Amino acid sequence: MSEPVYRPIIWAARSLFAGLGLKFDIIGAENIPLEGGAVLAINHTSYLDFALSGIPADRRGHRLVRFMAKESIFRHPVAGPLMRGMKHIPVDRDAGSAAFRDAVAALKAGELVGVFPEATMSRSLEIKEIKNGAVRMARAADVPLIPMIVFGGHRILSYDHRDLTRGRTIVMTVAEPIPVPRGSNPDEVTTQLRERMAVLLDQTIARYPDQPPGAWWIPARLGGSAPLPE
Repeated sequence: MSEPVYRPIIWAARSLFAGLGLKFDIIGAENIPLEGGAVLAINHTSYLDFALSGIPADRRGHRLVRFMAKESIFRHPVAGPLMRGMKHIPVDRDAGSAAFRDAVAALKAGELVGVFPEATMSRSLEIKEIKNGAVRMARAADVPLIPMIVFGGHRILSYDHRDLTRGRTIVMTVAEPIPVPRGSNPDEVTTQLRERMAVLLDQTIARYPDQPPGAWWIPARLGGSAPLPE
């Protein structure tokens, strides 16, 4: 399938990341299928997460991820045409059924769909409460549900931080799929998904190379000074 918008944006992102001297530590990319649909359930701490979390799929088999994103982005005069050109999926939080249908249709057509089930960025860097949409989509489309953690982008661009210092490390972990059989309880599987993502977060942070005591970019529970979840 021709991708006249998405592919050039990937090349531009690669150039940007190379210019920033980003180092990538990625484990588990082989858990992303080489073909067929799958839901990637990703944590969210950075404005860069959309670009960063597509890297494992691209490296795995030059696969593209169709991300679910706030409908307001699609109304932006610059970002909107790009988002539509990349075939991302707009989400109207007041009328989410259309986004659900579009995501399931994409999954059944063999696409990877990226979901941030926390809905908003986590200031604490911990896994927030998550919604069950990712589970329900995987169940409806009968595709794998794959948890994924991205850590490090928040040091570059997040709510209160913008730092273009070269040489930052981005650490990512892609887990084995969580089974979502037909007839399963989506809330129960969502609880399992959140627990799995919390474990993956700890495993991912353990690989992060820069953890001085009290660092704002590390969760308080692990010796940093990020805000508490409360």
